[in-house]
Amino acid sequence: MPDPLVRGYAESAVLIAGGTSGVGLATAIGYAEAGSRRIALLGRNEERGNAARESVLKRFPSTRVEFIPCDAGRADEVDRAVALAHEQLDGIDVLVSSVTAAYRPELLHRTAPTDLESILVAQAVPPMLLTRAVLPYMREQGGGSIVNIASDAAKVPTPGEAALGGAMAAIVMFSRVAALEAKRDGIRVNVLTPSLIAGTPTAANVLSDGFSKKLFEKAAEQAHLGVAEPTDLAAMAVFLGGPSAARLTGQAISVNGGISVA
Repeated sequence: MPDPLVRGYAESAVLIAGGTSGVGLATAIGYAEAGSRRIALLGRNEERGNAARESVLKRFPSTRVEFIPCDAGRADEVDRAVALAHEQLDGIDVLVSSVTAAYRPELLHRTAPTDLESILVAQAVPPMLLTRAVLPYMREQGGGSIVNIASDAAKVPTPGEAALGGAMAAIVMFSRVAALEAKRDGIRVNVLTPSLIAGTPTAANVLSDGFSKKLFEKAAEQAHLGVAEPTDLAAMAVFLGGPSAARLTGQAISVNGGISVA
């Protein structure tokens, strides 16, 4: 049963980081379809952000959609963007962090030592900064839902993903601790851990050639339910932000078509 203390979609203000393409944009459309009428998109590319905003408005003209430029890897920009989103939307009830950094799997002995830090920071830090930035607003209003998107590399040791797996595991544990700390304020924190997602720039990158192509082609063969698409992740992100998920927190949920069952 939906929880009457958790806002329904029509009353919720939704902030989507990485909302200008792929899973983030699909999630924005998913929330609009569910009835949300206040949505803000964060992204680094202003041209792509405005195009994403217009694509949502074209389908849902009665929805208020804002685009806010932001580099989610910088604390000052995240704080500024979240404060602006809170002001423009008159609150933030849901945060979905779908921020990705360009990455291709590579065996550890072929990975430059100097790349390890950049991989960890670029992948793990943005959802942490975003979560930290929205918490005071959600605590003040007495509730909210945070959905961070990581990867199954957090759960399944995979050749070529030593550094990425470390970063994804960091996101999962960070989110679980945040869930424990925030539950007394009515805030839920969950993680989605996909594997390969069809039709995204990341998928095109890892499937282009070399070691990563072989790795993910093999993974796709294990997806007997079908390789996940952005709308699959979006559907779960929308569910987690709604009243039917009122008792769900601290979970890392795989949406991967059966590639793994971790």
